[in-house]
Order: sequence, then C-alpha cells, then structure tokens
Amino acid sequence: MRQGCISLGEVRCSGCKDVIPHSARYLAVDEEKGVEVEKGKTMHYCVQCSMDKGYARHKEEKDGRVLTFFP
Repeated sequence: MRQGCISLGEVRCSGCKDVIPHSARYLAVDEEKGVEVEKGKTMHYCVQCSMDKGYARHKEEKDGRVLTFFP
C-alpha cells in the first residue's frame, strides 16, 4: 500500500540512504523483494528514488504539473 508523507527530518530513504529533509515529501510503500505488495515491509523513498522506481510521476493538471505517488 502506498502512503504519501511529509518528513519530520528523521526519515532515511531506503533507496539512496539520505535523510529526507524536514517538510519534504516522501513515499512509504509496503514491499517484498522490491515489489509492491498489500502487506509487507514498509520502505521509505524520497521523491527522486520514488520516480526512479516508477512509484511517482508528474501529472498535468489545469493548474500545471503536480507530483503524484498514486497511479
């Protein structure tokens, strides 16, 4: 299950291992062996790692481009 979150500055990205800065967006997703599952180990990904893994994308809205973590 995917959850879009906002960091309190204490979250480390499971991909690049960097600390996600305070107030930055990140994704919490349940994965097993690198594949999204309904219930599994919760992994945390910064925006760039989420985009690299295909979990995040930019979507065109009437107000411009927005980042979304959801399909």
